[in-house]
Amino acid sequence: MATSILKLLLVIFSVVSPLVLSKYQLPFQPNTFVLPVTKDSATSLHVTNIRKGTPLVSTPLLVDLNNKFLWIDCEKNYTSTTYQFPLCHSTQCARVGNHYCHQCSAPARPGCHNNTCGVMTTNPLTHWNVLGELGQDSVSIQVARGKNSGLYVDVPEFIFSCAPSRLLAGPLPKDVVGVAGLGHNSVSLPHQLASHFGFRPKFGLCLPSSSRGNGVIFIGKGPYELDPGMSTVSRPIIGYTPITIGPRGGYHIQVSAISINNKRLPLDMSSFFRNKQGSFVKAMISTTTPYTTLHHSIFMATTKFFAHQLSWAPQIQPPVSPFGVCFNSSYITGSRMGPAAPSIDLVLQNGNVSWTISGANSLVLARPDVYCLGFVDGGIRPRNPIVLGSYQLENNLLEFDLARSRLGFSNSLLFMRTSCATFNFTSTP
Repeated sequence: MATSILKLLLVIFSVVSPLVLSKYQLPFQPNTFVLPVTKDSATSLHVTNIRKGTPLVSTPLLVDLNNKFLWIDCEKNYTSTTYQFPLCHSTQCARVGNHYCHQCSAPARPGCHNNTCGVMTTNPLTHWNVLGELGQDSVSIQVARGKNSGLYVDVPEFIFSCAPSRLLAGPLPKDVVGVAGLGHNSVSLPHQLASHFGFRPKFGLCLPSSSRGNGVIFIGKGPYELDPGMSTVSRPIIGYTPITIGPRGGYHIQVSAISINNKRLPLDMSSFFRNKQGSFVKAMISTTTPYTTLHHSIFMATTKFFAHQLSWAPQIQPPVSPFGVCFNSSYITGSRMGPAAPSIDLVLQNGNVSWTISGANSLVLARPDVYCLGFVDGGIRPRNPIVLGSYQLENNLLEFDLARSRLGFSNSLLFMRTSCATFNFTSTP
């Protein structure tokens, strides 16, 4: 009788307020977690939402593959009763890799204490760097149960940077209060969850193409499942390529050639992937760059070749900024794969693996009657000769297997009659 009453109370409580359990209270060992992702129509950037602090507060954060950790504006409305501030030279400070001592002359509050661990915190859009206070607080995150979301699980003493409000300057999506860093670092979101729950560091990224539905970030072992019946065990991941880590914690892959309509561009790609010191650099994957940027020479060759392969569609002059070539949309038919356009293949590593960019990820509807090739000129001295932007990542399932240093990719999920917006966040068993 008592057991039945307890079960009934748990059900009632979970309906009124989502139930949050510690890992020790769960009837199973969780190995995969999920976070919702929305697309901001004003900036074309992607936002996730994390429940944080005590009491739990919904915290919208910019998704950033290249930030080493999570940071939040603590000057406005951060009133958690479980906030902690590790002291300078503490173990937590060593984990971040920084050894600054933070001082603050204002009244004590989250983000403002003396002799705490200071961490250099970066706005990925303005590239401003500000010294923040290393903080710890609880977060709750949902377990994945197949293609549905499950219970919320508490992660106590989650490490993050408590940053000043001025770091939020720039064209950030509305209501965003910080950045969810997915970069390679022992205190990034994927690494902290892996350490806390005892699985290898691994996460999946599936960005939505519209503000009308949620995409998903998977963190953990997997398999990563989407509806209808799509799983990384069965079909979505079609190829793997090695990933390397950049000096700022970002993810890079080797692009050895570019083909359009199965015709290879006449470019010696290796000549663009050497820096001034003669070291080899690679293409960077970015969620904070809306459209893929290319070294000027690669950009010119790509746009010229693409326009030649789409010769039946009249070009629009001048092209819509920031793009280099645009077309009259009435001459381009549509399908479930988006605009009918020449396919673009990024030939990876030794030439045996290719990442295909179809019309849905290559052509942007810049105006009601104009499609533009969604690549941008990065100039003649870019830090990276290729930066794969978020538009080219949308509705592609990317699997970052950090333990194996490899990237798995699906190509467009539209080919499989599904999308990134099919994970069910409305079900919480």
